[in-house]
Amino acid sequence: MRRALLVSCLLQAAIVSIAQAAGPFGTINVGGWKGGAYSNDNTGEFSHCAAASTFGSGISLIVGHNARDAWLLSFASPNFRLNKGQTVPIDVVFDGQEQAKLFATANNNNMVTAILPPNVARSFQKASLMVAVAGRTTMQFNLTSTGPLIAVLANCVSKVKEKGLDASAATEFSAPKQVAAKDASGGPAKPGKTGNTSGTGFVIDATGHIITNHHVIDGCVGDIKGNLTGGAPAVLRVVSKDQANDLALLQGPADTFRSFAKIRDRAIRSGDPVTVIGFPFHGLLTSDFTVTTGIVSSLSGIKNDSRYLQISAPVQPGNSGGPLIDSSGHVVGVVSAKLNAIGVIRATGAIPENINFAIKTGAIRDFLDNSVVAYETSTPGAELKTSDIADAARAWTLLITCVATEPVASARR
Repeated sequence: MRRALLVSCLLQAAIVSIAQAAGPFGTINVGGWKGGAYSNDNTGEFSHCAAASTFGSGISLIVGHNARDAWLLSFASPNFRLNKGQTVPIDVVFDGQEQAKLFATANNNNMVTAILPPNVARSFQKASLMVAVAGRTTMQFNLTSTGPLIAVLANCVSKVKEKGLDASAATEFSAPKQVAAKDASGGPAKPGKTGNTSGTGFVIDATGHIITNHHVIDGCVGDIKGNLTGGAPAVLRVVSKDQANDLALLQGPADTFRSFAKIRDRAIRSGDPVTVIGFPFHGLLTSDFTVTTGIVSSLSGIKNDSRYLQISAPVQPGNSGGPLIDSSGHVVGVVSAKLNAIGVIRATGAIPENINFAIKTGAIRDFLDNSVVAYETSTPGAELKTSDIADAARAWTLLITCVATEPVASARR
């Protein structure tokens, strides 16, 4: 109780001390974020709008937008031991992909504040996960409602500039109303069509993290669900995304999964046998996963893209995001795509056969490291039968489903 009171007091002090401010004038309530508008304690003039949220670690984030249209981000904790005026370099990573270096200044012994460049503010607004590293301290924040929060803070500053602090004292600030979209004829735009879509994913650690392709979940509306063969679907949350490398990290209830995949700790070679497991054409073919085999045909993808392996194992829509497994049962890639046969026929007149691609473990491990996932690696051992590889993978390979907008639902799965 005492600690909770201390955190609460620190949180309020943190918001106010961003600019030696008084307030709040009006209120901001967005998800777990709370705040309002504040004035400069020395001049009495409007200073900024800010809102704060406390995380399970005891660290609080305070997001502010000041009268000069600068964005501010503060980290506060009763456990910090800082010297006022001290500069603290902080490296931040959003969704395991976009990175930035911030230089924060200690407002007091327990809080630092950094100015966010516009591009970093946009990344924060869109992110599901932020990892901040200051010296030897790593802080992880599962972000929620940051998109609406940024819009509310910007609107708060605009309204207070327009009406003044006193007139805003009873205001509950909200996001500006959106103008309804219109189609080419000037009428209301029709909502995009949606449809069921599916792919594959696999559990990668003991806490229920699941890796799949970015394109498997891109465009999903509503819940993303995952289930082992014969198991009940569980709702999965998006932890981080890497569109450039076509990877996404999800997480489900840890107690749902009794096993997880291990990543091969050394490079695979051309000609080595591999197994693909996934759920192609779900709803049309079997409800169980399917197993196909082949070899590593090349250690690079299209136009020598070194992030990919080329494989001969057959791949169909629905295999995307599934594991590529070596002969010892270890993951050596994430199945990503098959060659566009129609495009090749048009370009060459020849029909391509068994040319498919998987993302290498190097890109996968970088993505998981940036997302602070405690995955495990393992050295290849004795060669297993394909049936034994499939039996082991049954405990950690999932069908991923969602309702997605129609243009995305048809892409690359």
